[in-house]
Amino acid sequence: MGVLLSLLSAAYYLPKLYFASVPATVAVKSAASSIAIERVSLRDFIRHRCPSLFKEFRPAWWLRSGHLQTAYCVIGDFSKVDKVEYDRKLLRTLDGGTIGIDLTPPAQERTLKEDTPIVVVLHGLTGGSHESYVRSILAPACTPVEQGGLGYRGIVVNFRGCAGVPVTSPQMYSALHTDDIRVAVMYISKTYPKAPLIGIGFSLGANVLTRYLAEEGEKSRLVAGCALACPWDCVASSEHLERHAFHRAVYSRGMAQNLKKVVARHMDALSKFPDSPAWKAVQVAAAKKSMSLLEFDEIVTRVCGGSSPPFPFPSAYEYYRAASSDKVLGNIRVPFLALNSRDDPIVSSFPVGVADNGWVVLGLTQGGGHLGWFEAGKRFGELERWIRKPVLEWLRAVGEDLVPERERGQPMHEVEGFLKEVGRDDIGCKEVEGGGHVVGVEGERGLFAGL
Repeated sequence: MGVLLSLLSAAYYLPKLYFASVPATVAVKSAASSIAIERVSLRDFIRHRCPSLFKEFRPAWWLRSGHLQTAYCVIGDFSKVDKVEYDRKLLRTLDGGTIGIDLTPPAQERTLKEDTPIVVVLHGLTGGSHESYVRSILAPACTPVEQGGLGYRGIVVNFRGCAGVPVTSPQMYSALHTDDIRVAVMYISKTYPKAPLIGIGFSLGANVLTRYLAEEGEKSRLVAGCALACPWDCVASSEHLERHAFHRAVYSRGMAQNLKKVVARHMDALSKFPDSPAWKAVQVAAAKKSMSLLEFDEIVTRVCGGSSPPFPFPSAYEYYRAASSDKVLGNIRVPFLALNSRDDPIVSSFPVGVADNGWVVLGLTQGGGHLGWFEAGKRFGELERWIRKPVLEWLRAVGEDLVPERERGQPMHEVEGFLKEVGRDDIGCKEVEGGGHVVGVEGERGLFAGL
């Protein structure tokens, strides 16, 4: 009986993987440093190169529930681990907005080869390159090979107004708007034309990444993607947060409080656009002492969360419907791994069976909360992030073994200083003065981290 219970327990904690009925086939190197190429199914690609996804993940016993896992993301002290430093560059978009991209390792630290794989990161709701969940991946991914890392380059795309990026236009960001990541990837591709670009998104950033890959299809400049704790169905997640008193009081209001503080830091900048809908909206939000995430999105995000069209939306729920990424999964045409936790208190639905797309693999763990996935470490009381194991295996596999089979993206050219795609004049970017050195463990004061 004891053996049976042990086997059942082990099976319970194994991540559940969902593959399409006919997985896509990918070209891979038949051996390390080999010029020989073979074709394998995405299922076999993952089975042989991501072994951690076929081993159990047991949450630390003192962080057994999704609530506790998520809480530790917020209150845990991660300042002494996964230290990452960056060089920051600022990109000006055609609408006058500003994006901040943080590059690691810094140029003065070491020089990498031109074809070194690049991990392009999109952070969560009000995060940035300083977030512990970002650093937990980039620290080992960007550590030199001789020191046990992958030796990759990491570039975090910080959304407008986040992580110290200035606000220079009356447009913010959202789960729907993808043009900022699009132009950032164009700039990265132009700067490092020989490097494979691998996207990874966390929470809201995972939603943006999913939508970007779906919109780009076969023309994506990213050779692969990984989405962690993606909200998928934004309507369902919002209804889940608003329906339960605890979730509304803790998570919904906590996230709204973060968004209010981000906006508050840029009120002077937004006041320079007195006739814009954005300025009117943020004044209404600032006047409220407390609000839920739905209320913030109803007042602010649906109005100025992206370019027009499609913004503004008639309501927050219309914005949520448009932003939901589960409905576009069928359009992705690069290897795509998405991992969620069943006990995530913020994400309430998972797109199992939504799209039978051979390029997409969905993984579900029994525990882990929202961006947690903490397991017991080797020493008593120590915690480790389990998620970094399968993610690093995935990054190594798609960065070193995967052989891209088509050109990535449309040709680019410069028009009046702005980098644009040939045949598309509505988006573009150029580097502007600013930026500097960023110490990754120095987060933004006053914001709940980890969300």
